[in-house]
Amino acid sequence: MTDADASRSGEPSREAPPYEAAHAHPEGDATAGRLARTARRFGYGGLVVRTREAAFDADALRDRYGVDVVPAVEVVADEPSSASGAVGNFRPDFPLVLVRGGTDALNRFAVEQDRVDVLAAPLSGEGGFNHVLAKAAVEHGTRVEFDLGPALRASGGSRVRAIQGLRKLREIVDHYDAPYVVSARPSSHLELRSPRELVALGAELGFDDGRIHAGLAEWGRLAARNRERRSAEFISPGVRVDGCEENDR
Repeated sequence: MTDADASRSGEPSREAPPYEAAHAHPEGDATAGRLARTARRFGYGGLVVRTREAAFDADALRDRYGVDVVPAVEVVADEPSSASGAVGNFRPDFPLVLVRGGTDALNRFAVEQDRVDVLAAPLSGEGGFNHVLAKAAVEHGTRVEFDLGPALRASGGSRVRAIQGLRKLREIVDHYDAPYVVSARPSSHLELRSPRELVALGAELGFDDGRIHAGLAEWGRLAARNRERRSAEFISPGVRVDGCEENDR
């Protein structure tokens, strides 16, 4: 199974723990440490910190709370040209690079870039997601984010519209077998929800239990893949430097 196949198959794996992807202080209302501690209590194996400016020691938090903390950057831009420059600047320094969508132009830019790991919050603005974008996501391996936050935290008509949008997005992603991730996009430890709660919401959207878990676990699979690719031993997929042979020379 490839790194993209896992998020499509819907098969839960005991070897792939769920991850959440949160906004930490100063963009969010809680520190990375507070988020990591709460994530562990809720049963997460990992935490992606979307906030580039957040100050934390990922190794120290992992040792203290037993949670894999992944530094990431979520690029926020008004137009694709600005997003492209930011992606190029941040790609060498972060295991995960996300682009926040919400407009047709930004959604399309993100799914057409091999350098972008995740199209974040594609329904957050006036833009939409269609079959053309789904096919591009498959071709370039860009994960499409199911942002469950509005369905969890909004009320009334806003919540109804959020659920309708997520259901439509699920139908398109399923039909084209596009890779995806799942998140509640918490900005505070108080907004974190357990995987079980997200599974329950997913049932309203037409997901079975395995699909939601696969989308949560995909963050960890992406981080592991990119960490390997950033290592000194990596040359290309399937090709690595043999440290023993190199030392023998």
